[in-house]
Amino acid sequence: MESEDDFDMHDANNESGEDDFYSGGDDDAGAMAAYDDSDADIADYEFIDNDSDDSDDLVSHRHQQNYTILSEVDIRQRQEDDIIRISTVLSISKVEASILLRHYSWSVSKVHDEWFADEEKVRRTVGLLEKPVVPFPDGREMTCGICFETYPCNRLHAAACGHPFCNSCWAGYIGTAINDGPGCLVLRCPDPSCAAAVGQDMINALASDEDKEKYFRYFIRSYIEDNRKTKWCPAPGCDYAVDFILGGGSYDVTCRCSYSFCWNCTEEAHRPVDCGTVAKWILKNSAESENMNWILANSKPCPKCKRPIEKNQGCMHITCTPPCKFEFCWLCLGAWSEHGERTGGFYACNRYETAKQEGVYDEAEKRREMAKNSLERYTHYYERWATNQSSRQKALADLQQMQSVHLEKLSDIQCQPESQLKFITEAWLQIVECRRVLKWTYAYGFYLPEHEHAKRQFFEYLQGEAESGLERLHQCAEKELQVYLNAEGPSKDFNEFRTKLAGLTSVTRNYFENLVRALENGLSDVDSHGACSRVGSSKSLGGGSSRGRSGKGKGSTSKSSGSSRNIDDSGHWSCEYCTFANVKSATICQMCQQRR
Repeated sequence: MESEDDFDMHDANNESGEDDFYSGGDDDAGAMAAYDDSDADIADYEFIDNDSDDSDDLVSHRHQQNYTILSEVDIRQRQEDDIIRISTVLSISKVEASILLRHYSWSVSKVHDEWFADEEKVRRTVGLLEKPVVPFPDGREMTCGICFETYPCNRLHAAACGHPFCNSCWAGYIGTAINDGPGCLVLRCPDPSCAAAVGQDMINALASDEDKEKYFRYFIRSYIEDNRKTKWCPAPGCDYAVDFILGGGSYDVTCRCSYSFCWNCTEEAHRPVDCGTVAKWILKNSAESENMNWILANSKPCPKCKRPIEKNQGCMHITCTPPCKFEFCWLCLGAWSEHGERTGGFYACNRYETAKQEGVYDEAEKRREMAKNSLERYTHYYERWATNQSSRQKALADLQQMQSVHLEKLSDIQCQPESQLKFITEAWLQIVECRRVLKWTYAYGFYLPEHEHAKRQFFEYLQGEAESGLERLHQCAEKELQVYLNAEGPSKDFNEFRTKLAGLTSVTRNYFENLVRALENGLSDVDSHGACSRVGSSKSLGGGSSRGRSGKGKGSTSKSSGSSRNIDDSGHWSCEYCTFANVKSATICQMCQQRR
């Protein structure tokens, strides 16, 4: 039998990982260079309370994350460290340590607890035998327990139990188990009466190179998939894993591949909407229920064969398709042979109108009307959800183009270093993140109960304010920037554009902070009387949105009674619509053009 000391970890190619999206530095968005058109996502741009443009503040905030991205090298190193730790503490071989850890889902503490509570029980459960069941003979021939051929001892192998089998039978047994899937990691002795575990030393000695490669791939993956604190990034083709600190706040995770997802449900990042709402929304989008709603709302069943029929011409005379060919009236569903001038002609049906007045058709019509209303409501929210998703993907492409081409061009035209143009990148990152948030607010709105009118009004107000701010920011970053990209030389008003774009970025962030905060709190700012309490107070000039909010709908805001109430010590006044800090002499907000 091969010595257990022959255990070694499979050496895979070292895949170099990219810098984390949140690593900061002069190239904050460097990870976006890895953007793949097939992945419709990038890193989340976290909302920050500090409105300063100082990059150090932004970097320090981005370091506050409750997860670690792991490359394959990192995974193998952690796996090896855990195996060595168990091997050292329990005084067992690394092969036995790896078997123990796999059985207890790679939990070092669980292995310690179980082992020291009842070592004999753990050995029996896992298949770690202290001594062979059958003594392995030396120097003579033996019969293989599978093929019953006689072999010299140097052509036989056995697990810790001592049951001897020839090398070719072992290779076939191991190869079949590996090809069957990850179950090969808990392989036991081929003897039906034996539960001894087959360790990696046997795999190394007897499996083919191809089978060894598969086995160690399963071995690596088990460290992530069996561990409740780690998960693979769900992006197609990504080999990174995430080690998450449970109870650490937000579930949003951003992989080095630039894909953002929710740790809890592994769907794309959907803050501030909860996982349950997202699951219902995705199921609704993919289910046949909306097809049935459309059929119910836009068709009627043939009175004879009951197949649904859509009316595509003006005449009420309907003929069902072959082989049925039944002719009937679209309004009353009666046989057409009973219709004519006396029933109202081709475009009306007196029998239907009379029956409707008598209440005969009320229930069917009511059901059809409800289906139509339900379908229209779903279509309203779905179209806006899908439109924001498309806008986000377009913004991602524009961001990549900006980083790879336009920033360098703009730097040359305006004679400014690229480090001074980071405000443009920050604006596009904000747009991408806000499009994601706005997209999911439509799923939230769809499931918001109709009878909670105050909450719905408050939600629609916050959503409308955020969407309006985002559209201003998106237009400025997309359209107004083109003027400076197409300029022949440095523009005198470029610094004014810088101030405007940075201000819009800050204002839009404030709007979405308020929206996200309100939704995550379940719109608790709405009291039982339908009035909305104040969302927050002004944090700084151009800072958080500080307006009082009433539940009267989208356009209502609480206005100050005197113009001096929102003037700060420096002589600036804060716009009640967008919170932008304007100079004291201005009567119209420089940002949103609203009057003071």
